[in-house]
Amino acid sequence: MSVESAKAFYERVATDEPFQKQLRDAASNNQRLKIIQAAGYSFTSQEWELTLAEISRADDSKLSDAQLEAIAGGVGTIAQEQVWFNYQLPQRIWSGLKPSTNSIKQLHRFFYPPGWSIKTKLSVALLSVALIPMSLTSYNNLQQNLNSATDSEYRKLELLATSNASRLDQLLLDIQRVAVQVSTDKDVIRFLASVPEKQIDLRGSMERSLDNIFRSNPDYDVVYIVDKNGQCQGATDPTFIGQNYAFREYFQKALLGRSNVSSILLGATSGRPGIYFSNPVRSENGDIIGVAILKIKGEDIWAIVNKLQAGSQSYAFLIDENGVIISHFDKSLLYHSLTRLPPDKLRAIASDRRYGLKQIQSLDIPELAKSMVGAKESGHTSYYLPHEQTRQILGFAPLEQEPWVLGVNKPIEQFTAPLNNLIWDNSRNLLAVGAIVTIIALLLARSIAKPIHALTNAAQAIFEQNDFDPQELAQAAGGTDDIAQLVRVFLQMAEDVKQREQKLKQQVMELHIEIDEVKKARHVAEITQTDYFQQIQKKARKLKERSQQVSETETETDYFQQLQVKAQKLKDRNIKTE
Repeated sequence: MSVESAKAFYERVATDEPFQKQLRDAASNNQRLKIIQAAGYSFTSQEWELTLAEISRADDSKLSDAQLEAIAGGVGTIAQEQVWFNYQLPQRIWSGLKPSTNSIKQLHRFFYPPGWSIKTKLSVALLSVALIPMSLTSYNNLQQNLNSATDSEYRKLELLATSNASRLDQLLLDIQRVAVQVSTDKDVIRFLASVPEKQIDLRGSMERSLDNIFRSNPDYDVVYIVDKNGQCQGATDPTFIGQNYAFREYFQKALLGRSNVSSILLGATSGRPGIYFSNPVRSENGDIIGVAILKIKGEDIWAIVNKLQAGSQSYAFLIDENGVIISHFDKSLLYHSLTRLPPDKLRAIASDRRYGLKQIQSLDIPELAKSMVGAKESGHTSYYLPHEQTRQILGFAPLEQEPWVLGVNKPIEQFTAPLNNLIWDNSRNLLAVGAIVTIIALLLARSIAKPIHALTNAAQAIFEQNDFDPQELAQAAGGTDDIAQLVRVFLQMAEDVKQREQKLKQQVMELHIEIDEVKKARHVAEITQTDYFQQIQKKARKLKERSQQVSETETETDYFQQLQVKAQKLKDRNIKTE
């Protein structure tokens, strides 16, 4: 395509009348395009306009505007269609051969906000303004609710552990008082203070006293007394009599003058678990003459602890001062330490035969041991339970009477279930509100973008076709907002431009006529100023003067004959000069 092809087309249109007729008779631009293509011409609309402008400047127009409109009207549109045939089709084929390049461009445009349509920009802006603050507020509220629920759950476990620790404290305190009562019983004191010969007479009253205390509470396992050497001298269970318990820690501490409560130990004689309450027996002058011991059933303590629940899968357990579990619903975990015990503690436990085991197995939960063992006040924690491979939460509270700690345990799944429901409820609400906001944003963006698109299409129609359909903007111009005002201004501007264009065309036509008159005058002047034309004018004036001098007697016939002869001579002379 080139300007030369456009000029060649113009020359042929101006001189080839059959070609002119063929173009005039074309039914459509497409048919005219085929005719031009078949004739071998190829040019763009810009090249056609440049050709017409160049011809106009050179005053070399061979066709008037009306003739051009009748013969080659729509050539600019044809040229544009020709460009589509020559360029757009190969580009489409090329894009089909390289879809990845097109995809990359679309992806780049997707992540390039300045390249978005105004509808997309408005939608994103409205959604961002609405959803981002709402999401942040919702997230903040959710975090506060989750923290509140978490604190509430931990507090619940702590309160449950604290209340039941207090209950156990009261139980131990009450039983310790009974043990003191046994150690201060007159029959017991007289029996232990007497020599062996007199003890035979006092045994009956002593055993009745022990039996009365034993029958007062079904939780008691055995009541017995031992002398200073640890030898059992009397008991409600005959199997205890004659056994030596000097190795027991509760005996050793009581012999030093202190009351003592043991852990839940496995009985060396009975083989039954229980808690041993010991208190020194003093003579009338205050000397320690033995130890009174009251044992309660370990199963009863276990039953009290196992009743504590904070849910279907929760449970309570009790540890002693060494971190050894002395109460647990899972009997296989009894007498296991939370973490590995130091060698000195292991030796002390072994010498005391405290749990009836040769070795204390560790559950290897150091994070739990760190929180519970030796705790002085209630608290909570979470830890990983290796043998169940689950995460647990725990509220714990220490006992006041003994260095034991009661823990109420709960799987974290049970704890997080209501929190997950809270999260889902919050998410559903956020999605519902987000969906409503999205619809409103899209509708609002569409209502704003629609008249702008209509304005764009109208402007493009004016650029390409020099006209547009005002009805497409009628609806957008009916509002009272700024966009409606913009549409009305655009319509007024388009009308003014159209009128100015028509006026300009009229002025161009008038100017074209004036230019034609000037050309004619110039051509006439060029002719009249030649020597040949000046000679003819002189001869014409001489003939006119001579004709005026002809006498009245001269006949007209003679005059015309003379005139013809002179004209013939002039003609012959002109032929010779040419």
